[in-house]
This record gives sequence, C-alpha cells and structure tokens, in this order.
Amino acid sequence: MSSESKTALVLGAGGGIGSEVKRALLRHGWNVRALVRKAPDDASHPRHPHLEWRLGDALNRDDVMDAAHGAAVIVHGVNPANYHNWRGLALPMLDNTIAAASANRARIVFPGTVYNYGRDAFPLIDENSPQHPHTRKGEIRAEMEERLRAACWDGQVRALIVRAGDFFGPSAKSSWFSQGLIMRKRPVRFVLNPGNPELHHSWAYLPDVAATLVRLLQVESTLAKFETFHFKGHWLRNGDMVNAICDVVEISRRRVLPFPWWGVRLTAPFMELSNEMLEMRYLWADPIELDNRKLRAHIGDEPHTPLVEAIRNTLIGVGCLTASRAPTHASVF
Repeated sequence: MSSESKTALVLGAGGGIGSEVKRALLRHGWNVRALVRKAPDDASHPRHPHLEWRLGDALNRDDVMDAAHGAAVIVHGVNPANYHNWRGLALPMLDNTIAAASANRARIVFPGTVYNYGRDAFPLIDENSPQHPHTRKGEIRAEMEERLRAACWDGQVRALIVRAGDFFGPSAKSSWFSQGLIMRKRPVRFVLNPGNPELHHSWAYLPDVAATLVRLLQVESTLAKFETFHFKGHWLRNGDMVNAICDVVEISRRRVLPFPWWGVRLTAPFMELSNEMLEMRYLWADPIELDNRKLRAHIGDEPHTPLVEAIRNTLIGVGCLTASRAPTHASVF
C-alpha cells in the first residue's frame, strides 16, 4: 500500500488485541486512528506522531463512520466486557464496522477464536473445518464471521480473519491466563490448571498475533476478499503451561492446583461470567491445535516469542510481577 493509503482505524485500541495491533501498525509505518470512549493519559499511552486518538463509541455508527473516513483498514478489536450481553452488543458493533468499511472500501481485520468450533472439528482445526459451536458465545462468533462473509460478497468490504487460541499477553487483562490460571494484580502464590495436565491446548501470545495480522496486511495483493488464517501459537500440554508459570515466578510446581470447576458450577446460576466459563469448559477437555500451514505459505514462519519471555512479559503487564524483580532465566518443562 502507498503511504497515503496506510491509514488504519483501530476499534478497541485500549484492550488486549487492539492495543497490540495498534503498536504493530505503528512499528510498520502505518497512520493509526484509535477510537476510544475515554482519552488515555500520556503516561500509559505516550504520544506518537502517527497516532491519533478519537473519542467515540463503537456502538455509535456515526462515531465509527467519522473515525473511519479515508481508512484502508479497520481493525475490529472491540468486545463486550466480562462476557456481558454479547448478542446485544457484539453484533451491532460489528454491523457499524461493516458499514464504515463499505463506505471506505476498507479491509476489516477481525481477530477470531476457537469458540465457533465444536468437538466435531477437533483435534486439528484448519480454515475449512466445520463450525458447529456448543455455546451461545460460540454461536455469536460464528454469526459474526458469517456477517463478514456476506458483506464481502454483497458490497465493497474485504475481510481478514485470523483465528487463534486462548489469548495471553501484557495487555490482556481479561483472559483465561490472567483470570483463570492466576489472579491478576497479585503476586503468584499458586497456579490453577483448568484441564488434564497431559492434554494439549492452544495459546496465542497477543504481540505475536498482532505482528501476524500486520504481516498479512503487507501482502494484501495476495489476499482474497474474504480471507481466513489460523495462528498456531504455543501448542502446549496444560501441565507444561502451568509449570512454566511456576518456573518464571520461582515457586514450586507443587503449587499447581486443579481449577475449582465445582465453585464455578455453584455460582453459574447467579453470575454471568461463571455461566460463560462453564459453557467453555469443553475447550479444556479435548486437545485443540490450529493448523497454520496456510498462514506459513503466505508469510513464512509465524511470529513466535519464546514461552518464558512471553509469560514473563504477561505477568509484568497484568501486575503480578515487577520488571525489577522478574527472573532473567527460567527452565521450561
């Protein structure tokens, strides 16, 4: 793309994936507009000559249309907080993004998940695997992808979906890693394991996912109007992930405890978050691997931060470890 066309609008720029994609775009010379509901402070978001903050709401179509004017790419990195009212919020926000992309003939970048897959797609999932979700959230994610597909066929929209496993990273404040395995903003005294220690699970380090998205945008001419890729990330046994966290924070591996699913089950009738977590339990009961052969054919080896470094950065980012006290070495496995 020419320098004039390298303008991207990032929705959800203050969240986990949105903030990482924003940084990756800036590193690669893009002009970035970040739509946020509250102006960020300069201490946590330093000024950048190619970054423009726009105040607005992704649920307000006029705000999105105004911010998207002239953009070649719209990154849809916004999600309802804490699993709340996904259908009532997630779908209208995506419809606003589609309308803005159509008006500007822009490419929509959509970070996908494994939620829209059921057990009939396991254990190795490729881009053409059937989508038969088991949960309400999975049904909504599948519907969002179908709306993107329809927009590509019916209008001036192009879409790029990169599906990945469970997110973790320094900006991922709401994730299984920071809310299920550990307790954010607290020193790690123990680690919870939600699944069978011997089963494999897919983890996606957000800075690597963001770098992958931007590398795909650099080969825009090779992409179809509606394009999907799978990001493999860290494919690990559950036991290997929790043991690695113990090693990074230098606590005994004997402090790995089973996740208290019984407590989640008890609170599910009264707490929306617990109910959603319980619905997602099946993702911890089966091995899940994302097939990234198509991605590697387009960009070569996918970005891959070593596990120890990724865990250390994540723990610092979510307030469980200070940079000055972070160990410089840790064994893995």
